[in-house]
Amino acid sequence: MPSDAARIIGQLDPATTVLLTVECQRGVVGPESALPELADVARTSGALANVARLVAAAHDTGVQVLHAVAERRPDGRGASHNARLFKAAARLPVQQLTGSTAVRIADPIPVSDEDLVVRRLHGLSPIAGTEVDALLRNFGCRTLIVTGVSSNVAIPNAVFDAVNLGYTAVVPADAIAGVPADYTPAMVRNTLALVATVTTTDEVLTSWRWPRRGR
Repeated sequence: MPSDAARIIGQLDPATTVLLTVECQRGVVGPESALPELADVARTSGALANVARLVAAAHDTGVQVLHAVAERRPDGRGASHNARLFKAAARLPVQQLTGSTAVRIADPIPVSDEDLVVRRLHGLSPIAGTEVDALLRNFGCRTLIVTGVSSNVAIPNAVFDAVNLGYTAVVPADAIAGVPADYTPAMVRNTLALVATVTTTDEVLTSWRWPRRGR
């Protein structure tokens, strides 16, 4: 009898599944990143390439893609100041400013006209306090695949929020990254695996190869 994880992966129906990329933007994981160590891990680990593979497959199979982008107004209005992380980010040499190249989706991730980009000016989560939950419900989403960076902060926030809102969270462990590099496996094993279905990029792609009903 298949495990619950195998059953969920085998039922990633494009009609009820949404793929979320988290902070896969040029100013975070691109060549001119504000966080070069994170960008290096995302690329050398293959995580960014796997996000690109998942997005391309989602486009081919009718799975809706949402790109969650963190940005900041040039005047800082609306930005959060209640954590050390925000204060440190404000001093970085590369700023994630609205309208700048830093907040564009990074290569090699493809972006189609059907993708939605959800931008946030505050907080730590790609979901809480943003349009994401309403969009997911309008799409009829039941399963949310979470990818991107970082496994230190934004990824666990997204997973917890998704679960709290009633979605089944799926995390391809080879399509997320954090710093240091060995932190991600520990986060997956000790935290994310308790609340999400942990899988791999290849397992998701295999599931989507079966004939499915498009949107």
